[in-house]
Amino acid sequence: MSSPPSKALLKDQLLRALTADLAVRERAYRAAREGATHQEVKPENDKDTRALEQSYLARGEALRLEDLRTALAEVQTMPVEDFDGAGPVRLGALVVTDEEGQAGLLWVAPHGGGTRLLDGAVQVATPKSRLGRAILGANAGDRLQGNASSTP
Repeated sequence: MSSPPSKALLKDQLLRALTADLAVRERAYRAAREGATHQEVKPENDKDTRALEQSYLARGEALRLEDLRTALAEVQTMPVEDFDGAGPVRLGALVVTDEEGQAGLLWVAPHGGGTRLLDGAVQVATPKSRLGRAILGANAGDRLQGNASSTP
């Protein structure tokens, strides 16, 4: 494999992806909030729950917004450091995988799991995912197989 990608570039791309997601969620929150308070959704009878449903949706979007803001802050403050490959995999590590002869790159970050960076060449894995939990603490050359990723 050629030289590893710049972690600063990976971080920048992840921040842009999270920022774009935040903008979409903010629009969805505003639309749900407006839908819950609009005059046309006033209950017509005791079975009309449109406003209530919209308020639940708005609350869910508000919670997701807070999660995304936290994610952005944590990724922004995540140190970008080079590892010499001598220690265990930890946050910020770029992991080369080999699955049935197919090489891949995983970048361990606190948020953005599943996001593809560098035109799909690098996939983000988080400690919250089964894959992320499986590779955290592993050392270069370790073989992880099958259900190894299902341990808590």
